[in-house]
Amino acid sequence: MTGALPAMAWRIATRVASPLLPLFLARRVRRGKEIAARLPERQGHGADRPPGRLVWLHAASVGESQSLLPLLTALARRAPDLHFLVTTGTVTSAALLAERLPPALAARTRHRFVPLDVPAWVARFLDTWRPDAGIFVESELWPNLIAAATARNIPLGLVNARLSKKATATWARLPGFAARVLGAFRLVAAQTHADADRLRQIGAAEVQSWGNLKAAAAPLPADPAELARLRTILAGRPVFVAASTHPGEEAAILAARPAGVLTILVPRHPDRGAEVAALAGAAPRRSLGATPGPADPVWVADTLGELGLWFRLAGAAFIGGSLVPLGGHNPLEAARLGCPVIFGPHMGNFSEAAALLLQAGGAIQVPDAAALAAEVAAVLTNARKAGDMVAAAMAAMGRPDGSEALPDRLAAVILPWLPPAEAAGVADAEPGASVAPG
Repeated sequence: MTGALPAMAWRIATRVASPLLPLFLARRVRRGKEIAARLPERQGHGADRPPGRLVWLHAASVGESQSLLPLLTALARRAPDLHFLVTTGTVTSAALLAERLPPALAARTRHRFVPLDVPAWVARFLDTWRPDAGIFVESELWPNLIAAATARNIPLGLVNARLSKKATATWARLPGFAARVLGAFRLVAAQTHADADRLRQIGAAEVQSWGNLKAAAAPLPADPAELARLRTILAGRPVFVAASTHPGEEAAILAARPAGVLTILVPRHPDRGAEVAALAGAAPRRSLGATPGPADPVWVADTLGELGLWFRLAGAAFIGGSLVPLGGHNPLEAARLGCPVIFGPHMGNFSEAAALLLQAGGAIQVPDAAALAAEVAAVLTNARKAGDMVAAAMAAMGRPDGSEALPDRLAAVILPWLPPAEAAGVADAEPGASVAPG
């Protein structure tokens, strides 16, 4: 089975659904999930293509867009004439990308929200942006968008690819369709060996397993003045941070939090701040400018892009998405900042990173929230235990697994796909020449 019939069915279904999609987008605007003024981008409008060679990189949300930064840097360093288009699907990813891009790189980068997978909308997007190559990150596979890019002879790569067991089972029901979608990519580079095996199961012909771009990322930033201010306010208080939490986790953490400890709850989605604060008995909220008083046991950090601040303040960090079956979040971010790491049983999205830390003694895995309280208390009250965990994690992350070289390795594969600078009309571009963002 070639997958032609499911591909045709998907094209027809998205065309039929397209008149209703503006209502879907309007509902997302009301929920804060879209920006009203930028809704035309979801239909492929809003192109502002810079001259010369353009690499398009697509990432679904916050984690994926942040993993792009090392690759963007490597591509920009190797080809000073390149410009970049980054597409994402969420408001938070757009805001954090704008905050984290270095100024020189930001001047060479445009951001747009990815068009919904309607044939006419993706055609408009590709025909007006005319990218010279497209790079998809992780598991964001839109069949019409990929097929339209292939029809235009745009070389495509899938990097930092991952595929959960559930997604593998779903794609496996249509093996020809899966093979058709994955066959569009010249390069499929998986995060882990397990991801590579799952991608092969659903029809990816050649899969590389070169490591995780997130392991090559720079440490999360923090404002030095704000860090100093909060350290003064919290002086003498043991601090525990529950990072990137999801519904069902906050209540369990609150019920099991150690006595006498300030617990900082950082919901994965900041718009849940009011809900989380209510669970915590009207706890003060960072987004409202509140700081915890001496009698406040909980502080809700419902802001975007400040995990680097909380990991530097905390004596222990719980990694969210792991007490509920969501696959967890990146434990290396906290470990890289010298914060002892604890996570629950569900770490499938970062299985190799979790195993790396656990095998070295640089992290603790708990079966449930009840066990979490005892482990947090043990780490916060035993400086030697905490120090040993940090040292073990740092040693494990310093192993020569190739993660630091991965962005350059990917860039070396991608750049030959592009036309020569002369062919793109940029032979005379000066190193570092830039175009103001659109």
